[in-house]
Amino acid sequence: MRNVFLFIYYGLATFIPMKPMPGYQLGYFLRRILAKKLLAFCGNEIILKNRCYFGNGSKLSVGDRSQLGQNARFHGAITIGNDVIMGPDIVMMSTSHAFEDINIPINQQGEVPEKPIKVGDDVWVGTRVIILPGVSIGNHSIIGSGSVVTKSFPENSIIAGNPAKLIRSRLKNKSVR
Repeated sequence: MRNVFLFIYYGLATFIPMKPMPGYQLGYFLRRILAKKLLAFCGNEIILKNRCYFGNGSKLSVGDRSQLGQNARFHGAITIGNDVIMGPDIVMMSTSHAFEDINIPINQQGEVPEKPIKVGDDVWVGTRVIILPGVSIGNHSIIGSGSVVTKSFPENSIIAGNPAKLIRSRLKNKSVR
């Protein structure tokens, strides 16, 4: 039955328009119903924008009222908290390739052990952010558009750049340079 839901999601539901196009409510509703069948955990009132890719969904958990951005790609063990919003073209990968042996082509070295990604509650992930394996983003944080996040950050962080760096805290008078 899982394959039927995957076929409906990737063959039909992912192409239904999103807001503000007419019919967007149908797209949000259908994608939400399918996500509840496919994801490891699917909270209430989530929004999956169109063309969001998550493989078979068995390792993706999404909290209440969170939004997965248009054209987003999720691969591996990923936990997204409650009330997370994200722009389009997000990439989160909890897996990577081995490359240590120079005598063996990279495509023959296999994968390294998976390192889960965790995004806390009330996080804003800007457009075209890339989050790499093992990263944890604290609650109430903001990730600037185009950032490449290679390490973890605590709660209330505003981060940006490639590689992403702490710009400042969201808490009043907590500037960092």
